Amino acid sequence: MDFITVILAVLIGLSVGGGAGYYGRRLVSARRIDSAQEEAERILETAQEQSRNAVIEAKEESLRLRSEWESELRDQRSEIKKSERRLGNREENLEKRATNLDRRERRLSKMEQQAEQTETELDDLKQQGLAKIEEISEMSQAQAEATLMRQAEEEIQHDIAKRYRDIEIQAQEDAHALSSRILATSIQRMAADVVSEMTVTSVPLPSDDMKGRLIGREGRNIRAIEKSTGVDLIIDDTPESVTLSCFDPVRREVARIAVSKLIADGRIHPARIEDMVNRAEKEVQTAIWKAGEEAVFDTGVRGLNPEIIRLLGQLKFRYSYGENVLQHSLEVAHIAAMIASEVGANVKVAKVGGLLHDIGKALSHEVEGPHAEIGAEVARKHNVARRICACIAEHHDDVMSSPEAFIVAAADAISAARPGARRDTVENYMKRLRELEEVAGNYDGVERCFAIQAGREVRVMVKPDSIDDVMAAKMARDIVKNIEQNLAYPGQIKVMVIRESRKVEYAR
Repeated sequence: MDFITVILAVLIGLSVGGGAGYYGRRLVSARRIDSAQEEAERILETAQEQSRNAVIEAKEESLRLRSEWESELRDQRSEIKKSERRLGNREENLEKRATNLDRRERRLSKMEQQAEQTETELDDLKQQGLAKIEEISEMSQAQAEATLMRQAEEEIQHDIAKRYRDIEIQAQEDAHALSSRILATSIQRMAADVVSEMTVTSVPLPSDDMKGRLIGREGRNIRAIEKSTGVDLIIDDTPESVTLSCFDPVRREVARIAVSKLIADGRIHPARIEDMVNRAEKEVQTAIWKAGEEAVFDTGVRGLNPEIIRLLGQLKFRYSYGENVLQHSLEVAHIAAMIASEVGANVKVAKVGGLLHDIGKALSHEVEGPHAEIGAEVARKHNVARRICACIAEHHDDVMSSPEAFIVAAADAISAARPGARRDTVENYMKRLRELEEVAGNYDGVERCFAIQAGREVRVMVKPDSIDDVMAAKMARDIVKNIEQNLAYPGQIKVMVIRESRKVEYAR
């Protein structure tokens, strides 16, 4: 019973469970179907919405493209209309030009006809004129040609004679330039050493003990020396030497000789000093006379008064701007003689005038007035020729009375301007040369430039391809003007611009 009951209970349970499961599955399936339908409807609505949006966008894009196309079409139509108008204008212009060309062609044709007609008339008139000329002149054409040829020959001969005259003038100018160059060369031949001016002279001592003996007791010896000679005796710490100071070179030379003799003798006292000074003065006077005689002998001058010779020798102890006056006078005499021989002047007058031109400097401390006037007056007193006195008096003037006076003045300037002639001339000379070359070298087209003749001449070499003859002449004037405005110089400066063309070929 129990077993059956159990079985029945199991079966009933299974039946109830199967039914409940069936109904449960149907309920779940119904729910799923409803959910799927809702999802499908939602998806469908979304798809429809997207489809509507796509259609709207497509329509908008279609409208935009259509608007762009219509705009481009309008632009193209506008360009086509403009092109049509331009073509129309061009056709009108071409038609007008063709009309003008036709009109010009007709005018030219008419002018050609008129020119031909005029030429024919001119030929007729020419023939008539020739016939009339032959009738009037009673000459044929051949005879007239012969006459014209004869006249042409005469004119050509006249031109040839004129050309010969021009060539002769040019030859004279070239000869003058050559003579000037020879003259400059002769001036440069004179060269001499230069002695610089000194206002002090050193006298060597055998020992420093001699300084005390020169000073003497309470300075009596040194006072005696200074009083007798007129020279300052400087005794300082310089070992084994004393210094003589004086602006008068003659007095300084007398003092040097006297002190040297006192040192060699060893007996130094006032009486001995006075005796030695007297002896030294005699020696200096003898040296002055010998120097004057040697100067006269070197220059070959004869017939001068002894007083003139003495004054000339005294120039040995005179200095001007550091230049020994006697040596300068000798140099001026030689240069003046060379210049006079080159230019055909009186050589003797120029030489003697050059030798004596500064003789007044020997008396410039004793007589008042310019040394040129003093020298001329002294020369006149001692019977020197009038033309020589004029050279002496005028060698610093701007106006000269004779060629020899001008020559002496030129020789004086040349000697004074020579490099090293004066104390400050060496630096100034180089400076002047550099300044002259810089002034001339700053111009365009200048290849090289040289300052020569102690700064008295500037030669400028120009490039012939850049500077022609006219520009070379203008450059010379411009350089002269620049030198006159910006530089300080004695005398005058010659500016020479040289333009040289060279053609070189090789034979192979």
